Amino acid sequence: MSEANPASSRARPQRIVVLGIGNLLWADEGFGVRCIEALQQRYEFAPHVSLIDGGTQGLYLIQHVQEADALLIFDAIDYGLAPGTLKEVRDEEVPRFMGAKKMSLHQTGFQEVLSLALLTGKYPAQVLLIGCQPQELEDYGGSLRPIVKAAMQEALALGVAQLQRWGGAPQPRRSPLSTREAVTLDALALGAYEAQRPAPEQACRMGDARFFPQEG
Repeated sequence: MSEANPASSRARPQRIVVLGIGNLLWADEGFGVRCIEALQQRYEFAPHVSLIDGGTQGLYLIQHVQEADALLIFDAIDYGLAPGTLKEVRDEEVPRFMGAKKMSLHQTGFQEVLSLALLTGKYPAQVLLIGCQPQELEDYGGSLRPIVKAAMQEALALGVAQLQRWGGAPQPRRSPLSTREAVTLDALALGAYEAQRPAPEQACRMGDARFFPQEG
């Protein structure tokens, strides 16, 4: 399910940056990074397209934003919608939406990145945020919830379509990724992460009760 704003017809950008942000260790907060991981595994792009795992780097991402003519962002965003709902936000509206209801410090940091890019006059001519409403964030060591993982397919389709319009020339990947090329470390790749993480019964994933006040 998605809510989308119509794309305007503009000149094709010379440099395209595709950025996934979020924290893989907190369940659905990893949505953006997982999208970048899947996009790189499935597609190849023109040389002027850069795929970046932005993680929680905040202001360290300013250079990538300032250098981009077009910026595509994947992230988990709390829009107050049903879990798994996708919403597209464009251009100058993106900083406002990312700051509307912050879920974590990474969003605070990235909103500042976008605001700084605007202030310096080096804001990308075209920006598209593909955000997904999370279901669960308070699960340290958890993975994407099924409804959010399922939403990735539509999110990737929306992203690939936009990259095609921008002239990013997405094509199905013909050669496997090398470890050096992959944006995600092997140990943190989705399959390995889900296979190796401990179950909630084996390891506390909701916080250590010793550090929380007791009820009653």
